[in-house]
Amino acid sequence: MEQNNSKSSEDRYPPIADYGFISDCHSIALVSVSGSIDWCAMPRIDANSVFGRILDWDKGGHCSIHPENDIYESSRRYYDNALILETAFKTEDGEARLHDCFAMRAGGRENPLNQIIRIVEGVKGEVPMSAAFVPRFDYGLLRPWFRRCNKGANITAIGGHQGLLVSGDIGLEISDSAACFGSFTIKEGQRKYLSIIYRRPHELDGNTIEAPDTEEIERRFKQTIDWWHGWSLQVDYEGPYKEQVKLSALVLKGLTNASTGAIAAAATTSLPERIGGSRNWDYRFSWVRDSVFTVRSLVILGFKQEADRFRHFIERTAAGEADEIQVLFGVGGERYLPEHEIAELEGYRGSSPVRVGNAASRQMQHDVFGELLHLAYTWHLWGNSPDDDYWAFIVQLINRTIDIWRVPDHGIWEVRGEPRHYVHSKAMCWTALDRGIRLARETGREVPLEKWEAERDAVRTLIDEKGYDRERGIYVQAFGYPHMDASLLLLPIFGYIAYDDERMLRTTDKIKEELDRDGLIMRYPDDVDGLDGREGSFLCCIFWLAEVLARQCRLDEARRVFEAGCSTANDLNLFSEEFDSKGRIMLGNFPQGLSHLSMISAAVAIGEAEKTLQ
Repeated sequence: MEQNNSKSSEDRYPPIADYGFISDCHSIALVSVSGSIDWCAMPRIDANSVFGRILDWDKGGHCSIHPENDIYESSRRYYDNALILETAFKTEDGEARLHDCFAMRAGGRENPLNQIIRIVEGVKGEVPMSAAFVPRFDYGLLRPWFRRCNKGANITAIGGHQGLLVSGDIGLEISDSAACFGSFTIKEGQRKYLSIIYRRPHELDGNTIEAPDTEEIERRFKQTIDWWHGWSLQVDYEGPYKEQVKLSALVLKGLTNASTGAIAAAATTSLPERIGGSRNWDYRFSWVRDSVFTVRSLVILGFKQEADRFRHFIERTAAGEADEIQVLFGVGGERYLPEHEIAELEGYRGSSPVRVGNAASRQMQHDVFGELLHLAYTWHLWGNSPDDDYWAFIVQLINRTIDIWRVPDHGIWEVRGEPRHYVHSKAMCWTALDRGIRLARETGREVPLEKWEAERDAVRTLIDEKGYDRERGIYVQAFGYPHMDASLLLLPIFGYIAYDDERMLRTTDKIKEELDRDGLIMRYPDDVDGLDGREGSFLCCIFWLAEVLARQCRLDEARRVFEAGCSTANDLNLFSEEFDSKGRIMLGNFPQGLSHLSMISAAVAIGEAEKTLQ
């Protein structure tokens, strides 16, 4: 990517595609192509931001390192098999590289370093560089207090319940504007270091505070490379689109919480589904649905431990009670996630409100029971049959499904209106009962099988009566709502119907016909959710379509659809939640786990179809 860094005041916010993603499986940050950290939440993905310029350019705060001359070219890449970002700068005078990562180490699951490492490397000639350290705590609402420590060698920034410790040899000076600035010239063969460590304010109270020097920063950087390479060696995939698949696996790993096994849906909050609109949500939590999908994709690549850790997370978080299952949880297992607006922030490119928390945690979404039972059955097929405690939890999930499947819900898309009888939700209740029946039979457990089977069959009968349009020969969004819905593509993926069943073939074609927008797929027609404004195309839907087409042995169509989806990625192969196909811009929270995991599953399906059709 080449970039002229001169920006007009009317367009200060970079496109979402300009950002790269780094993580230590606890904290996350987004780094722009111009070397600025414009979003960072520490010490957890859902913590109050310490840099948040992406949500308010003036108030949010940032940490930038870039050439002093505003005219330069930049490009970036990830290190092979590592979530370490390298940004290359080229000026008239020389070339430099900026390396960005969170420090990783063995044993960091419970005791992370909570450290951002930034290293500037001289490649050619001399490049005058500028650096700015402008943290703003509590989503940009608090300017920190700066102090020098360790005889002036290091800087602390504290305020409220947050604190940062800065060390290295960049040479930052504290200004009157609650910020630090520095300038230096990087020459060929030189390296300059900046370390930013998160600490609570009381841990930074004093004149002598332990901070890593440049040698220690370099050691931790090399340790981080080794850690990611060690994890990536576990990837067991040699199919098509290999590089995209590996990168997506890294992103999904970066969205996990190493301590608990929870998996966040995305790294950000309130990046808009329509520029200037109000469809702005907080996705930094662990949705049961998205997490089960993530586990499914990672297991395909050989990562079974992630599946087991998430399974335990759900059981613990629900306190072993199916009645306590929610649509989403905090990545630490938190249940109370009230949604509120931060009125002081203008939002990305003026898209307000900025929201923290998510009211969907209180919705009814019945598909979660199907996803949890599907995960339990899959775990059994891997040779891990449920023990007595887990089996008791499974029985509760089945009984809860029997209690609620006849009740309308808010569906997979979390529509903020009156509940409906969504076909996808009903089919996933069928999946829950079907997987429970299989588990009981295959493990010899005594259960009321006749009752479970009768309930399972009743679900299918009702879907056939009210969720299937016999005149058109297709499934519909909900009882009494004849619209197409991309979630219907999940019916064969979770075993409700065969991929090549004539009803599914016709439904697939109808989704392609009615939900296509410039080669991408909408999740449903624009005017059916009651919210203002038109949203972008949901990227997971294009990959669901590619997977279904591949399983239907429609390989040429599957490849075309898949590559249309891949064309929405940025130069780092990162996907957002949605995409504006006319403006060719990313929309929604970023990077979005559901987009990445759906891409993995589609790539695997295409690879398997290629083998079948050889």
